[in-house]
Amino acid sequence: MADTLALPSSPVQRTGRPAMAGELTTAPLVQVLPHRPQAAARARSLTHTAITARGYYDLEDAALLLVSELVTNAVEHAAPPLVFHLDQPSSDILRISVDDGGPTTHHDTWHASCAEDEHGRGTTLITALANQHGTTHHPDGHSTHWATLSLGPTSVAATC
Repeated sequence: MADTLALPSSPVQRTGRPAMAGELTTAPLVQVLPHRPQAAARARSLTHTAITARGYYDLEDAALLLVSELVTNAVEHAAPPLVFHLDQPSSDILRISVDDGGPTTHHDTWHASCAEDEHGRGTTLITALANQHGTTHHPDGHSTHWATLSLGPTSVAATC
């Protein structure tokens, strides 16, 4: 499997017909990222490209902030590997997720160099921006942290 898959520019199923409500409307974007602070910038760039190609301009700010928080948390608090996902599981939902190697007991030098008051806001931001969010713990010790945004008129981003 390739490291990167791009979201198509139109919500047409592989069958060639327009997607119906509730159907997977796009191919997922999947990117293995380096377990370094620069990973958040790469994930934001991928997200910007995918969102603007789809015309979801009203969601861009919220999506970029969610991506930053999820990826940064994985770099700061989890072991490698780090895999970023952006997909649209239905016609009205954008899902952002990050797979990581599970919790780590030590922090890298980047985390340790930050002032203590620069931490602790991520969950509050994710809760405020996402329609839903959560964590899935896998039997192998890996975790998936995810958040969704509504593509409909009641999206958080559209009302901000």
